[in-house]
Amino acid sequence: MKKLEAFHLVGISVRTSNQDSRAAQDIPALWQKFMAEQTLARIPNKVDSTIYCAYTEYEGDHMKPYTALIGCKVSSLDDIPADMKGISISSANYQHYNPKGNLSEGVVYHQWLQIWEDDLPRIYETDFEVYGEKAQDPTSAEVDIYVGIKPTN
Repeated sequence: MKKLEAFHLVGISVRTSNQDSRAAQDIPALWQKFMAEQTLARIPNKVDSTIYCAYTEYEGDHMKPYTALIGCKVSSLDDIPADMKGISISSANYQHYNPKGNLSEGVVYHQWLQIWEDDLPRIYETDFEVYGEKAQDPTSAEVDIYVGIKPTN
């Protein structure tokens, strides 16, 4: 378990769910749009070029609708382009996962399948993936996944 401080993200988003494999279509399409429209270059106030994929605005557990946002950490939410969304991620406790492998072979998705099977005390506020320097080579990428969990006493 890791305690992380609050931060802000700005990027493009889609409302989706894991019902009927909708997210398996919506999220790759969102990644394609992010790359095709050079979203990274258009995000104002970004702290660096690390890419985040956040899951937030849950309506319940992981099978209920939620928002997926692909973007970057920013220093403020003051200047958000009209076609983008800004979110604040609260300081919270997170369970950390570190899948390694080929992104096109679904290494991150397979990790999520395992997470959904785990008996984690999830809070369903915001979970996110971090695509930093170690994720630059998609054939042997290393991704960080953080899943919000209830604090343990």
